[in-house]
Amino acid sequence: MSDHGDRVTFQHGQEFLAAISERWNYQILREVFFGAGRFGELRRALGISANILTARLNSLTELGLLTKRAYRPDKPWYEYALTDSARELVVPAIAAVTRWAETHATGTDITHHPLVHTTCGSPTNPYLACSSCHQPVEASALRPASAGEGGAGEGAAAGRGGAAPAAPDGPGPQAR
Repeated sequence: MSDHGDRVTFQHGQEFLAAISERWNYQILREVFFGAGRFGELRRALGISANILTARLNSLTELGLLTKRAYRPDKPWYEYALTDSARELVVPAIAAVTRWAETHATGTDITHHPLVHTTCGSPTNPYLACSSCHQPVEASALRPASAGEGGAGEGAAAGRGGAAPAAPDGPGPQAR
């Protein structure tokens, strides 16, 4: 994605989805988000072979989703982190998919991944909210706008740069 300059096109979304859907890429991004940033940590967490992990890390770095930083002066060993642009999309996606999986998983071998809002330091359960009425948005309550209803550009522009939506009283529903 980084070789496309500053202009984002619809194809960038397609490239991102293609990259995410490649085997291992989503799992690597998820593990990096949840704190496994070093090669050995990722390999152990995922059970992935070294050559495949190396190729996937290089690909995700080239796509601009990960950064790498050497953490040993005597060996070429790196620590990986999500880029700022990756965090914009990957973190909400990972949070939503993780919450969905934790909510709908069957069996007792479920690992929960609590989240903390770094601004206030409180545990949080993120959810999608309407930028107009600030109520939680359920998938069944969304539909594409019809012609003349005001497309995504109007709502998106109105929702940017203003105050953050107010959270409803009490804990929000699971992210969906």
